[in-house]
Amino acid sequence: MNASASVPTSAESLRTALGGLLDGLPPKQATAAVDRLIASYRGRTPTDSPVLRDRSDVAAYAAYRMPATFEAVRSALDALAEAAPRWSPGSHVDVGGGTGAATWAVDATWDGPRGTTVLDWAEPALALGKELAAASPSQALRAAEWRRAVIGAGLALPEADLVTVSYVLGELTPEARRAVVAEAARAGQAVVLVEPGTPEGYLRIREARDQLIAAGLQVAAPCPHDGTCPIEVGQDWCHFSARVSRSSLHRKVKGGSLPYEDEKFSYVAATRFPVEPVPSRITRRPQIRKGLVLLDLCGPQGEGLTRATVTKRHGDLYKAARDADWGREWPPATP
Repeated sequence: MNASASVPTSAESLRTALGGLLDGLPPKQATAAVDRLIASYRGRTPTDSPVLRDRSDVAAYAAYRMPATFEAVRSALDALAEAAPRWSPGSHVDVGGGTGAATWAVDATWDGPRGTTVLDWAEPALALGKELAAASPSQALRAAEWRRAVIGAGLALPEADLVTVSYVLGELTPEARRAVVAEAARAGQAVVLVEPGTPEGYLRIREARDQLIAAGLQVAAPCPHDGTCPIEVGQDWCHFSARVSRSSLHRKVKGGSLPYEDEKFSYVAATRFPVEPVPSRITRRPQIRKGLVLLDLCGPQGEGLTRATVTKRHGDLYKAARDADWGREWPPATP
């Protein structure tokens, strides 16, 4: 059962768990760790070793990245839940899960008992993730298994209803990236991949999407079809945005003053079971003008990218367009 109504509670629980994370860590040490992680996050050089090296790195990462990763993955999972409204994962494997943001996002999306395994190659990340999960009110999170594994060629995953791989592919060499996607496709009944919403992140998702389709999975989101992506490489890229509420800790670590930020991300969700893809998806923030709304859409195979103009004479559809969000389906589903 979809548990989207529990999201605020889950997000608040995560913020509470993160609240005392940097207590006792010298400010200069925390700042230095955050600066290094930002450089790594924005970099383009893949690595064959863990990015998170010690407790200070992991604490800085959790405070700096977990809220944004949680919201991005939750948005992708919401799209999967909408495409498969009668499905709920009874088991979840999070590949390269670090401190567990994706496991919190899964818990925010679906109710019910769930076996969870988090795999990462950084022992400090696993230790802190387990510590954070122990503070959660969720039985599924508290019971999760945190296991060290080398993320790359040779990775062997247990079969699971859901496999997530978030903000990991960019850390891998092309060969390791293909191996991880292939193993996720083999092991998972549903696979959700999330990367930064940059041109490079989109290209990694696009490549992985093709690989998942070739492995026999069906795209559930964001694409309305399994055909070739209509975006011309180098001209544009497919990405979406998730609003992230900043706690005082988050603002302190990131040096920001606003109470929120927008996390840009690219993703693909694919399944081995039937789904109900959206008729079209809004691919840019809707442009609201006087008496009309402009919607950039990705439509069914063969229709490609289009722009819809919705005016007052469209009645209820115009009202829906004014309330439409970037990344949502169009036209909206009827209740």
